[in-house]
Amino acid sequence: MLPLPRLHAIKWLTLLAAMAAFCTPLAYAASQPDADQKGPVFLNEPINRIDFSNSTGAEIECKASGNPMPEIIWIRSDGTAVGDVPGLRQISSDGKLVFPPFRAEDYRQEVHAQVYACLARNQFGTIISRDVHVRAVVAQYYDTDVNKAYVIRGNAAVLKCEIPSFVADFVSVVSWHTDQNEDFLPGTEYDGKYLVLPSGELHIREVGPEDGYKSYQCRTKHRLTGETRLSATKGRLVITEPVGSVAPHVNKKDGYNHDSIEENRSLAIMCPAQAYPVPIYRWYKFIEGTTRKQAVILNERVKQVSGTLIIKDAVVEDSGKYLCVVNNSVGGESVETVLTVTAPLSAKIDPPTQTVDFGRPAVFTCQYSGNPIKTISWIKDGKSIGHSDQVLRIESVKKEDKGMYQCFVRNDQESAEASAELKLGGRFDPPVIRQAFQEETMEPGPSVFLKCVAGGNPTPEISWELDGKKIANIDRYQVGQYVTVNGDVVSYLNITSVHANDGGLYKCIAKSKVGVAEHSAKLNVYGLPYIRQMEKKAIVAGETLIVTCPVAGYPIDSIVWERDNRALPINRKQKVFPNGTLIIENVERNSDQATYTCVAKNVEGYSARGSLEVQVMVLPQITPFSYDDIINTGDAIDLLCQIQKGDRPIKINWSFERAAGDARYDSLQPIMRTNRISIKSSVLSIPRATPAHTGTYTCMASNAAGSTIYSTNITVNVPPRWILEPTDKAFAQGSDAKVECKADGFPKPQVTWKKAVGDSPGEYKDLKKNDNIRVEEGTLHIDNIQKTNEGYYLCEAINGIGSGLSAVIMISVQAPPEFTEKLRNQTARRGEPAVLQCEAKGEKPIGILWNMNNVRLDPKNDNRYTIREEILSTGVMSSLSIKRTERSDSALFTCLATNAFGSDDASINMIIQEVPEMPYALKVLDKSGRSVQLSWAQPYDGNSPLIRYIIEFKRSRASWDEVDRVMVPGHTTEAQVQKLSPATTYNIRIVAENAIGTSQSSEAVTIITAEEAPSGKPQNIKVEPVNQTTLRVTWKPPARSEWNGEILGYYVGYKLSNTNSSYVFETVNFLTEEGKEHSLELNNLRVYTQYSVVIQAFNKIGAGPLSDEEKQFTAEGTPSQPPSDTACTTLTSQTIRVSWVSPPLESANGVIKTYKVVYAPSDEWYDDTKRHYKKTASSDTVLHGLKKFTNYTMQVLATTAGGDGVRSAPIHCQTEPDVPEAPTDVKALVKGQAAILVSWRPPAQPNGIIQQYTVYSKVEGAEGEPKSQKIPHYQMSYEATELEKNKPYEFWVTASTNIGEGQPSKSIVAMPSDQVPAKIASFDDTFTATFKEDAKMPCLAVGAPQPEITWKIKGVEFTGNDRMRVLPDGSLLIKSVNRQDAGEYSCHAENSIAKDSITHKLIVLAPPQSPQVSLSATTTDSLTVKLKPHEGDTAPLHGYTLHYKPEFGEWETAEVSVDAQKYTIENLLCGSRYQVYATGFNNIGAGEASDILNTRTKGYKPKLPEKQRFIEVSSNSVSLHFKAWKDGGCPMSHFVVENKKRDQTEWNQISNNVKPDNNYVVLDLEPATWYNLRITAHNSAGFTVAEYDFATLTVTGGTVAPLDDGHGTGNLNTRIRLPAWMPEWLDLNFMVPLIATVIVVAVGILVVCVALSRRRADDLRGGQKDVYYDVVYNQTMGPGATLDKRRPDLRDELGYIAPPNRKLPPVPGSNYNTCDRIKRARGIRSNHSTWDPRRTNLYEELKTPPVPLHGNHYGPEDVQCHYRHPGMEDEICPYATFHLLGFREEMDPTKAMNFQTFPHQNGHAPGPGHAGTMGPPGHPGHVHSRSGSQSMPRANRYARKNSQGGQSSIYTPAPEYDDPANCAEEDQYRRYTRVNSQGGSLYSGPGPEYDDPANCAPEEDQYGSQYGGPYGTPYDHYGSRGSMGRRSVGSARNPGNGSPEPPPPPPRNHDMSNSSFNDSKESNEISEAECDRDHGPRGNYGAVKRSPLQKDQRTTEEMRKLIESRRPLNEAGPKQLQQQSGAGFTAYDTMAV
Repeated sequence: MLPLPRLHAIKWLTLLAAMAAFCTPLAYAASQPDADQKGPVFLNEPINRIDFSNSTGAEIECKASGNPMPEIIWIRSDGTAVGDVPGLRQISSDGKLVFPPFRAEDYRQEVHAQVYACLARNQFGTIISRDVHVRAVVAQYYDTDVNKAYVIRGNAAVLKCEIPSFVADFVSVVSWHTDQNEDFLPGTEYDGKYLVLPSGELHIREVGPEDGYKSYQCRTKHRLTGETRLSATKGRLVITEPVGSVAPHVNKKDGYNHDSIEENRSLAIMCPAQAYPVPIYRWYKFIEGTTRKQAVILNERVKQVSGTLIIKDAVVEDSGKYLCVVNNSVGGESVETVLTVTAPLSAKIDPPTQTVDFGRPAVFTCQYSGNPIKTISWIKDGKSIGHSDQVLRIESVKKEDKGMYQCFVRNDQESAEASAELKLGGRFDPPVIRQAFQEETMEPGPSVFLKCVAGGNPTPEISWELDGKKIANIDRYQVGQYVTVNGDVVSYLNITSVHANDGGLYKCIAKSKVGVAEHSAKLNVYGLPYIRQMEKKAIVAGETLIVTCPVAGYPIDSIVWERDNRALPINRKQKVFPNGTLIIENVERNSDQATYTCVAKNVEGYSARGSLEVQVMVLPQITPFSYDDIINTGDAIDLLCQIQKGDRPIKINWSFERAAGDARYDSLQPIMRTNRISIKSSVLSIPRATPAHTGTYTCMASNAAGSTIYSTNITVNVPPRWILEPTDKAFAQGSDAKVECKADGFPKPQVTWKKAVGDSPGEYKDLKKNDNIRVEEGTLHIDNIQKTNEGYYLCEAINGIGSGLSAVIMISVQAPPEFTEKLRNQTARRGEPAVLQCEAKGEKPIGILWNMNNVRLDPKNDNRYTIREEILSTGVMSSLSIKRTERSDSALFTCLATNAFGSDDASINMIIQEVPEMPYALKVLDKSGRSVQLSWAQPYDGNSPLIRYIIEFKRSRASWDEVDRVMVPGHTTEAQVQKLSPATTYNIRIVAENAIGTSQSSEAVTIITAEEAPSGKPQNIKVEPVNQTTLRVTWKPPARSEWNGEILGYYVGYKLSNTNSSYVFETVNFLTEEGKEHSLELNNLRVYTQYSVVIQAFNKIGAGPLSDEEKQFTAEGTPSQPPSDTACTTLTSQTIRVSWVSPPLESANGVIKTYKVVYAPSDEWYDDTKRHYKKTASSDTVLHGLKKFTNYTMQVLATTAGGDGVRSAPIHCQTEPDVPEAPTDVKALVKGQAAILVSWRPPAQPNGIIQQYTVYSKVEGAEGEPKSQKIPHYQMSYEATELEKNKPYEFWVTASTNIGEGQPSKSIVAMPSDQVPAKIASFDDTFTATFKEDAKMPCLAVGAPQPEITWKIKGVEFTGNDRMRVLPDGSLLIKSVNRQDAGEYSCHAENSIAKDSITHKLIVLAPPQSPQVSLSATTTDSLTVKLKPHEGDTAPLHGYTLHYKPEFGEWETAEVSVDAQKYTIENLLCGSRYQVYATGFNNIGAGEASDILNTRTKGYKPKLPEKQRFIEVSSNSVSLHFKAWKDGGCPMSHFVVENKKRDQTEWNQISNNVKPDNNYVVLDLEPATWYNLRITAHNSAGFTVAEYDFATLTVTGGTVAPLDDGHGTGNLNTRIRLPAWMPEWLDLNFMVPLIATVIVVAVGILVVCVALSRRRADDLRGGQKDVYYDVVYNQTMGPGATLDKRRPDLRDELGYIAPPNRKLPPVPGSNYNTCDRIKRARGIRSNHSTWDPRRTNLYEELKTPPVPLHGNHYGPEDVQCHYRHPGMEDEICPYATFHLLGFREEMDPTKAMNFQTFPHQNGHAPGPGHAGTMGPPGHPGHVHSRSGSQSMPRANRYARKNSQGGQSSIYTPAPEYDDPANCAEEDQYRRYTRVNSQGGSLYSGPGPEYDDPANCAPEEDQYGSQYGGPYGTPYDHYGSRGSMGRRSVGSARNPGNGSPEPPPPPPRNHDMSNSSFNDSKESNEISEAECDRDHGPRGNYGAVKRSPLQKDQRTTEEMRKLIESRRPLNEAGPKQLQQQSGAGFTAYDTMAV
């Protein structure tokens, strides 16, 4: 059994250990904030005020959120917790504060009238709600009263409903009632006599006697109980009749000096005044912070009723001080009222949560609203932190700063709060011991290793202690530590060779600035007990001593403490624990200071002892002292500081801190001394107190235990004393007087001034503060002192010490004479009398003299003047009279007054007035359309200010009696006359006027106003729709007076209505015919769209105002989209339901009125006459009356007022089957004596699929069921057998479908017989056969003997042949029916008995024959053709397909209806050739093609301008006027400008995209230098190249002499200069073309021969079907005959198969590869003209070359070309040289051959003698017109097309350039031949040589073909075609890039890597075989990249089959060729496989 003290010790130790174990992880956990953990936040905060009745009770809810969930506690305002009061107050389990209903006698004020708050807390902090004012109201009886009100008649009265104060907060007035049954309710009617004010008073206006006879009661309502009651008393008005005038009087107690009202409530501010006459009330509001006020503005919200100000829906801004001023004729009074409008308080802290690292700042801002705000306070975790600013800033966050912060805002009525949480950041990890040593027991000797691992942020430091004493690195103890990679600190303690006395309690302490963690454990070392030495322990009395005995050795049995050999404890204060801990509480010196001994024993009885000396120290204690007596200056003071107790020695010191006060005393040194009168006391003595001795005196006593202080304050009072005593003063009147009065003292005296009442001192009154009298710091200021300020004044200085000081002075004012009016003007009319007066004030006597213009005036000298004087009480009045005024009296009269104190004068400016003189010098300064600026000279004004000038003006034709006037102030001499009419002649004059009268008129001036823009709007505007895209606008001019000049025209603007877009304006010229209506048609508008139209007139000045918008819709169009989702459903055999969805609204183009369903049987669909139409307004309909079991085709379209819309795609439905009709005919033929053959025709309407026929038979007239026999559906006859001879039988037949059996046919009777006449069982019928199919016509006959069957065809006896024969059953079989087989076929059967016949009709259905196509009309962009079907067509034609293509483009098609006789092909290229043909189609298929129609759209290439109009030269530039070019009818697209010096060969490109409408300047030229200029003009018809020579001017502007070319012409263009070493007779202009021609002809013949031989070899492979009718090598060919490159085998025919490894050279200066140039090669269709010296002009006619005839068969032997139509002009040109690459792979590519076509010999030359002749070597002129055009596609890079169809000539340019376009590696031909448009003459000139890309260049690239690669940009409008049937994308009809003009060519160094250019950056070289393998579209420089069509996506095998399958089509002639669909190849395409 342990002793009791030990049990107590164990409990204490267990508690300490548990606290340590709990606190350590808690500190660690708290230091790591979890994102999910948060402090409390109110979810439902109680409101500020809770009022409830004792009968109802109340519940107050408070909810908060947080993690963990916070605890809810209710507290009082002082912070103490609230508990349950049984029956009166409870706290529910969910945190509600509940007040149950209670009896009145149970009311407890501390419960029911208390301020509560709700507190919510969790481990992260505490928050407190706003103050909750709880007020329980006990039901008490109360009465309300209405008292008498006294009022003067006519004033307003206010009756109050008196409510007891104890219920005043809960009771309000709801109505007033009189004894005459009048009820008055609160309202907004403020004009009536009675008004219930918002505060409940009854306001009665203009009280009369009748109001005194009524009594008034108020009705009130209790807002808590809902109880209403009438007032207990009735009030009356006591009306006083006024006896006399009564000044306004305000009953101050009735006035509301302070009002408070909640926001948005209404209130009334009273001004209860009574007066007679009835006063006027004015309300003012003081401007906040100033003494200035402004009148209250009355409006709908602020009303004034009599003197009461009513404010509805008060706002915070209404707060302030109001002043009511009441005045009547007797006096005035005022009332001030302070109004406070309260707004609910609210607060918010920003940010609501923030996480801050240790040492970083944290800022919370309290954002609040409401009114008024009295205080702001902050609390943390429910405790005030003494901060009252809006912003709370924590400069350096510490651990203890974390928690919940709240901002409270309060006023007298309510409070509001907001909370925010401050969390600690990641650097707040307090130290934590992660790993530590454990208690250990061991033997002495070995070493000990103790280890502690701690973590935290910041990194902690670890120290070691043994039994509370720090261990250092000494002897055997070594301490070390290091930091691990994860931030933990590892510390260790090594004890070497441990001894028994090393045992004890070891502790490791981890410490950082954010916390401490420690771990302790015992080390037990076996050995005897040992106690380490204990140092002396000093402790202050009153504290608790805790000490542990440092015991070593193990085991220890007991540890005890002794004092004086007595074991402790020996009293209650001492506690001893088994582990050796001693605790002594509240130590005292007497009882506890001693030596204590610790004794440790083991079980063996060994013990050890250790002593501890405890010293108890006592702090000094000072006896409180103070000096309560009033201390005045001069008093002596002693302060005693006495020490009650404390250890000696004690030091006593005094300190003095001077109070902040008057700075005058700062320099005074207070005299004081101290005296130590004993060991425990000291005295501070002040011999004579002065103000400097005021302050705080502190006594401080110190000893070894510490120090103690005590302080007291002393204040020394000083009575007032004069610093500056005032004395009598005299001031001159009007000066600013200042009298000083200054005194000092403590407290500081207050100085006041008073003025004596009356003229003697004695009674004084306060000075009223006004504008000129003020007191500032004791000084009296009187500004502008006057006599009224004279008198006695008293100055007093009082500070409460003594009686104070006072002084009386006299202030006197000395007044010299004074005129109140120093200067004035006086007027008099000339000829009338006048009196001048001046009054002088001041000390009398005063003498007055008169001066006139500073000359003394003596009446004796002029009897017109008289002077009189009159003595007044304040001075003297002097008068000067003038009998009759004259102009000379206009002078300055001065009166001079003098007295003893000075003198003064006053002046009178006498003005004699008369009418002014006439203004003059009237002139016009400026004028405009509606105003004129005038100036004039001011005339003499007659000494009367000119009041005004009157400007009179009139139109020139009017009289001056009809003038208009403008009044101008008299001080100006310029004026503007406005409101004139523009462009009008006016006469103007001016008149001056003063007060006396008006002057005469000035001379008149004449002006004409300027024109202005029209000011009127066009009139009678009408906008009417013309059609779907056109509106017609008509209007009339503005009124003539608003033209403001001559109208030149109108701007008509239009735009889409209801959009913000700008108007598009068009100009209309003015019609001069009077009254004629103007009109304009606006075209190309949207269909059924509302447009807004405005019109403005304009003249030469500008445009007038816009008219008002006129809105109109264009006519309704037809829907552009069909109904969608069309569907059909079969209902019955004769009904089908059709449904659809309306087309999109935007495509309706009008209001859809109905829908049309177009339907017909599918086999009749092509025939419009067979179609049926049904209209409906709904989105579905049922079609009735249809044919049974018939497939119907249906389309749906929407209809608007504009017509029918687009039809939907056809849909198909079949009606249900039904029973069939009866067979149409029946025959019964005798076949023998017991057999009859019955045959029949099928039903006309089978109504389904016939399943079978049923033949019925019976004996005629017999009863009973007939016999029936079912016959298969394909059998149309039946032989009835086993019949009885000579008995008539009746037969009929029915047909059956799967629905059932149909109607019976007619009955027919036959009788078996031996005689069988010849009869035909078949019926007459019509058979329809399809072209090229077999046809069979039956003829089944009976008869005995067997009849003979014969056939007649169209009446001619038939004889069999290979194609037609008679079958054994008598049927006629026709194989492969053709059109000629149609007609009648009759079959005849005959035997010996009879004969019979039937007739069939055969109809052959064949595709249509070729229709007739003819040209009807052409424009620049369209062609109109007529279409007629072939006369021999028998099958109905369903429509036409129109095929058309540009000369160098793709075929395109258009569907044309069969009814259309004309069709217009639109959006074509201007000035381009087109081929057109048509095919018809029917239900059999497409028919034969018509003849090709070759035509062209209107328009030509650009035409050259005159040089003089085009070029304008200066010294260093040349201006190009591009408007001088003529576009040839096709709009110009752009120009390319190049230039070079005349002696250079390289052309410099200046620009490749010059717009046609601009002028262009070529800059940076050298003066006096010859230049060549080359211009290439482009339009859609082609391009024209022109070259010009020009010389720039010299620097001085002079011209340069022309250069000599050897012939004296001065033109270098026609002659090649020879080197000096060449003989003169050798003319290269002649020799070069001659030699070249010979070589070319020779090579050409060789090439033709080789080609023919190769072709014959191909013919042998191709057999008879390989017909080569296209290629003609014949000198007699027409000018257009050449290769037909529509044939896909053309390249093969020419032998153009590229060697597989041949590389094509790259094109210098370009970035596209050779493959691109091969794939995109195409000719450009364009006229091709050059300059010819034999022609007089530069423009040539286009001759129409013939085209091949159709229908001729060309065999291999027949290679002639026959021509009939133009259009085949794109063939190889005569005299064109070709370079043929690689005829076969085995040919050497370096041995490429040239061949040349030959000139025509068939009479196409323009004249005899021109064919084949040479032109002259030189020619005058220097302009070359070159039009670019190429054949399509060219197999030769030198070919140039002869676009004029004449003989050709060769143009050989002189300089050489490399030709990069050749596909061969070596280009040995550096020249190319240029085709001349005339005969075969050759001429050469010094033009540049142009690179020719030939096959490898894109054919649309005119730059590449004309000038070489650097231009390399194709133009879309020239067309483009890929290698395999790709459609043209970038054409003018369908521009690929959406641009109206071609894009400019790319620059020479253009990087095409990111563009649409399909090139290779690695190498521009590519093999021709690779080119041929590439079927995809290549780059389309500048155009949209094409997608390969379906036909490009074929395998090699498919290609082979396709080529073989197309070969017959190609041989069949152009018609079949043109019928190709997209699956084949397009004509004129080449391909490589």
